[in-house]
Amino acid sequence: MSEDDDTAVIQPSDVGGDDGPPVEAKPYKIIFEANRCFGAGKCAAESPDWELDLETGLAKPSTYYVGEDDLDHHVRAAESCPAKKGRGVIHVIDRRTDEEIAPDPHGDGRLSVDW
Repeated sequence: MSEDDDTAVIQPSDVGGDDGPPVEAKPYKIIFEANRCFGAGKCAAESPDWELDLETGLAKPSTYYVGEDDLDHHVRAAESCPAKKGRGVIHVIDRRTDEEIAPDPHGDGRLSVDW
């Protein structure tokens, strides 16, 4: 399959490059579909690492790499996002397995982004 093929599967590890901290230190990655955020602010209510920018009306994370200590509130932020008809635009990925752990609307670990 060529890179130009629209049916090519996007692996979570391909998104955002390889510039993050070692997987052992921060085993989870946040993938945020910012272009689909409509500023409900539920993520900011669930996680101290999410901020709602009052000027733009959009949310953004303070980090894209997460350790075990911060995992729970990022999962809650992802699961509370009402964008995309409740499927959410915040995705928590296990960098060790390349599986989406939240919100995982398909229940099979596939990355549920709509670029």
